[in-house]
Amino acid sequence: MDYKKAGVDIEAGKKAVSDIASMVKSTYTKGAIDNFGLFGSLFSIGELNYKNPVLVSGTDGVGTKLKIAFAANKHDTVGIDLVAMSVNDIACLGARPLFFLDYISTSNLDPDIIKEIVSGIAAGCKEAKCSLLGGEMAEMPSFYRSGEYDLAGFAVGIVEKEEIIDGKEIKEGDNIIGIASSGLHSNGYSLARKVVFEMMGLNVNEPLLKDGKTVKEALLEPTIIYSELILSLKGKFKIKGVAHITGGGIPENLARILPAHVSAEIDKNSWETPELFNILKEKGGIDEAEFYRVFNAGMGMVLVVESNESDDIVQFINNSVYLNLKNFNSYNIGVISSNKSSIGQPSVNII
Repeated sequence: MDYKKAGVDIEAGKKAVSDIASMVKSTYTKGAIDNFGLFGSLFSIGELNYKNPVLVSGTDGVGTKLKIAFAANKHDTVGIDLVAMSVNDIACLGARPLFFLDYISTSNLDPDIIKEIVSGIAAGCKEAKCSLLGGEMAEMPSFYRSGEYDLAGFAVGIVEKEEIIDGKEIKEGDNIIGIASSGLHSNGYSLARKVVFEMMGLNVNEPLLKDGKTVKEALLEPTIIYSELILSLKGKFKIKGVAHITGGGIPENLARILPAHVSAEIDKNSWETPELFNILKEKGGIDEAEFYRVFNAGMGMVLVVESNESDDIVQFINNSVYLNLKNFNSYNIGVISSNKSSIGQPSVNII
């Protein structure tokens, strides 16, 4: 008996590490210290010239979107998702991402699949302009189903203390801007899979959208990375609040940044809900309140801004192109009003 017979291939692990080394190092930015393969990752913030720096961290995974990747045998885009979920979170506080670390656990380690996953993680880090400093791979036979894996990761960013975006200045009369998503991003997939595979009876290679996009193309569209856009906006305008629309949809995520004395009124007709969401809602018979609580409904980020800057911000966003070579689309989707609730908690109403 040896470890390989027990299901763990040490040599495959070594090969995977060797295969990804160059991809990891290609993401290094100013401050990254090359110590690939050692027991910890190093990053020097002293070179960044911050006066009163605050480190901001965020962690997340990809969730059951991975099930689509398994079925489609496509593993690069979920790496982008992994980075996006964390760097978008810390961008909500105005932080610039510095570095990212990942954790990959699998039933049986396949160096080719690991290489594909890490290529996506590296692509996400390059788009977010942060360093992929390291990570961990764990081979756990019999813990996962054969051919399956899980992903987790975390990002660390930096912001000047006086420039933290915390929502405290949000007041009645401010405007709410929504920035479009690329699809489901990385939330709501347990419900989406139930609708598409069980209720609609489709497989990953069948067409789902009118333009001919298949199930795997529509459902594996990677999460947009907004961090560079948020940082650009922060440098030009007064951004009072930023909410990353993940699990809980617009109502729960926007409420997280609102002071207790205000509420938000969202006009659901101010943007056109993308076809994918309408299919899921109709074919799944999903109640409207449940729909907005589970899915982002086409809005990946929501901003709260001064009303007199709102149109200028929308115009700036819609004319911006970043590393993904796509234009961002944004809309004025609502306003901040006084909170008439007797329980003293902020509310978000979609009307």
